[in-house]
Amino acid sequence: MTVTEAPPAAPAPAGPPAHKTPVRRRLVPYWLLLPGILWLLVFFALPLVYQASTSVQTGSLEQGFEVTWHFATYWDALTEYYPHFLRSLLYAGTATVLCLLLGYPLAYLIAFRAGRWRNLLLVLVIAPFFTSFLIRTLAWKTILADGGPVVDVLNTVGFLDVTSWLGMTEGDRVLATPLAVVTGLTYNFLPFMILPLYTSLERIDPRLHEAAGDLYATPATVFRKVTFPLSLPGVVSGTLLTFIPASGDYVNAELLGSTDTRMIGNVIQAQFLRVLDYPTAAALSFILMAIVLIMVTVYIRRAGTEDLV
Repeated sequence: MTVTEAPPAAPAPAGPPAHKTPVRRRLVPYWLLLPGILWLLVFFALPLVYQASTSVQTGSLEQGFEVTWHFATYWDALTEYYPHFLRSLLYAGTATVLCLLLGYPLAYLIAFRAGRWRNLLLVLVIAPFFTSFLIRTLAWKTILADGGPVVDVLNTVGFLDVTSWLGMTEGDRVLATPLAVVTGLTYNFLPFMILPLYTSLERIDPRLHEAAGDLYATPATVFRKVTFPLSLPGVVSGTLLTFIPASGDYVNAELLGSTDTRMIGNVIQAQFLRVLDYPTAAALSFILMAIVLIMVTVYIRRAGTEDLV
């Protein structure tokens, strides 16, 4: 018997170089991010650069504006309108605290106690978004009108006496006072506080509460040691989503306030549209952005949380 050798195997078909597939896979995330990056460049970065150049210009609308690197505009704007900055931060901070005090119990109720009513309550939370921001604010002019039922009740229980002593109202009226502006801010931005809080609370494992109860912890201790620390990312996210837009808001102060309650957003809007002083308006915008950015950075570091909802 003879053993014959098997014929040599046919060579495998040549395929694409092995190094090309990994490169393509590495480029996929960048291609997916490209539309978002272009959107940010066109609608955020470029307008920001344009406003930065506007803030160092001099001139007038009739004669035209020219970049002269006039940085004194920033100092002049800050020294002239610093009361409006302080007022804006005060109103926004007060509204943020009120939103937290009102929103946390409601978010807790929806997350742990709502049961089959959870979806309905969530719809009611976002229901104000179904109407215009302007319409919602105008509705408060009717609610807080002089001689209306709300003002009469507040006056009867002596609430207006306390707020008048604090400088939030004037006599028996609420409209055109700081209280009206803060009320409008609180109402309009309350959903931005509730939704992050609910998301953070809903992620908490109920077994942690059961374990704390098995260790004889009281409900107050469970909230202080378990619930609130785990919901801190939602607290941070909600306060940021409330404070940042509220500090630059001008609609509530324009419709519910007076000349004595004008916020920095009203000044910027007036400089752009009525006074037509574009460099001052741009400088005010950048000053407000810098102040808010510094405050937010310090706040996040002090909060000590790395997970934001």
